[in-house]
Amino acid sequence: VQLQASGGGMVQAGGSLRLSCAASGGTFTIVHMGWFRQAPGKEREFVAAVSWSGGGTYYADSVKGRFTIARDNAKKMTYLQMNSLKPEDTAVYYCAVRNYRTPLASLNYNYWGQGTQVTVSS
Repeated sequence: VQLQASGGGMVQAGGSLRLSCAASGGTFTIVHMGWFRQAPGKEREFVAAVSWSGGGTYYADSVKGRFTIARDNAKKMTYLQMNSLKPEDTAVYYCAVRNYRTPLASLNYNYWGQGTQVTVSS
């Protein structure tokens, strides 16, 4: 499974960005897709996840109400709409895929994409 994230960039505080992640690589099962982020000098942290079959979502408290995760099953893509961005949202954002059943809130994923940089200026 290959994951390609895109859509990062630089934006002022209060602005918006939309990240995309495309999954490819032949026949594979997606159970959940998720987004994580890692700021300089910090550990990687969970941002949001979506259930591939039912569309259920789960968010980190820090982004709840500002970020929205969505998926397009036919295109095997997930999106992260980020509104009301804050400087503390600055990080490299990674998408991930899980191909086994586990609670949506689980933080373990088995496929990872390269990151896309998001920079929010004050």
